[in-house]
Amino acid sequence: MTTVQVRIDEKTKREAKRVLDGLGIDMSGAIKLYLRQISLHRGIPLPLRTKNGLTPQQEVEILTASSEAKEGKNVSKKMSPRQALDYLNSLS
Repeated sequence: MTTVQVRIDEKTKREAKRVLDGLGIDMSGAIKLYLRQISLHRGIPLPLRTKNGLTPQQEVEILTASSEAKEGKNVSKKMSPRQALDYLNSLS
């Protein structure tokens, strides 16, 4: 057995603990579970999302499209936010 130390901000720890308590899992058990899943999947076992709920790739695409639109490049008909997200998801 070995020890792993992790530095995390208090707010994230508190919010995660609240969720884990609701699931009946302690912090140590959750971290062990996560590390086992990394080994099994040979990578991060979940989709990574930003604060906006998008993948990092989607955010880059939106920022690039926004920059191009400001320059008048690749401009198409106006879309609702939902239509824009559906369009970006269709590109994957």
